[in-house]
Amino acid sequence: MEKIKNVDTLTPEPLMLTDEKSLWGVDIYNAVSKNVPHAEMVKISEAFLMKVFDGVYQNMGKWVGEIKGFVELKGKEIKKLYFSYTTCPKCAKFYGKNYVLIFAQI
Repeated sequence: MEKIKNVDTLTPEPLMLTDEKSLWGVDIYNAVSKNVPHAEMVKISEAFLMKVFDGVYQNMGKWVGEIKGFVELKGKEIKKLYFSYTTCPKCAKFYGKNYVLIFAQI
């Protein structure tokens, strides 16, 4: 984030995706408006199906099952899942919602 802020490349509508690849590791991808010097740049393209969920993180397993079923109903196959958490726990308490977006790369 420091590198992104230093060169003013945050997009007007920020998007942060996580690739929760294991219990101990997460890759975080931030949308930027141009290349960020001295940062690893990754372009995520392809087609996606996405669902929005509202609730506590404990429901993640159930939500992953739902997105898998949703993708299957569409006759597609998941290549990878990405997650976006629109609010932190404090914000969710303040706003009354805790949206989680799950993007299925197909």
